[in-house]
Amino acid sequence: MRQVPRVMAFTNDAIAAREDLGVGAAALAAGGAAVALVARVPGGNADALAALADRFVRLARAPEAQVLVTGRADIAAATGAQGVILRGGDVSVATARRITRPGGEPLLVLRSVHTLAEVEAAAQEGADAVVLGTIWPSASHPGRPGSGVELLTAATAFGVPVIAIGGVTPARAQEAVAAGAWGVAAIGALWEVPKPYLAVVEMLAAVGAKGET
Repeated sequence: MRQVPRVMAFTNDAIAAREDLGVGAAALAAGGAAVALVARVPGGNADALAALADRFVRLARAPEAQVLVTGRADIAAATGAQGVILRGGDVSVATARRITRPGGEPLLVLRSVHTLAEVEAAAQEGADAVVLGTIWPSASHPGRPGSGVELLTAATAFGVPVIAIGGVTPARAQEAVAAGAWGVAAIGALWEVPKPYLAVVEMLAAVGAKGET
C-alpha cells in the first residue's frame, strides 16, 4: 500500500466535463507518487465516476501518481485506483478495507471530515488519513467561513495524517504544514491555472515534498 499523498487535486463537475481534462490531469500526474488525482463528480452517477477514475488511472500510471475516488471503494478497486475518500453516509472504514485492488492489495482509506469529533472518529476507525476543511474560505463553498489553521493543529492530536482543504494556495500550504498538516488538497489552485504542472510542482515544494517518490 502506498504512502498517503501530499498534494491532492480534486475535481468537480465543471472540471470533469472539460475538453482539456486529459491534458490537465497528465500535467498534474507528472508530479509523481506524492500527488493524487481525486475523481469526484458531485452531480454525476456511478458510471460517470467510474469513467473518470479509469481515465485518471491510465493517465497517472507512467509517472506513478496516485488516484483516489470519492465515496466508492468498489469503484476505486475496480478501476485500479489506489484509494478511496469516504464521506459522511458512506460505508465504514472497516467495510472499505474488505474491498481490495487487483491482486489483493489493500486500498488507502481516507475520511472527509469537518470537525474535531469527526477526526477523532476517523482515527478510531483506523482511517489512513483525513481530509479536513474548509480551512480557508473557498470558491467551492461560497459564504462558508474558513475554520482556520488552529483546527489543523488541534486535529493532529489524534495521530492520523491530516490533509488541509479549502482555499489552499502554495503560500497557505506552507502555513498548513507548519500547523501540522501532512499535506493539502485543492481544486482551483491546481486545475484552474494556466500551467497545472508548474502549479503542482510549486505546491509540492510548499509542503516539503519536492522529489518524493
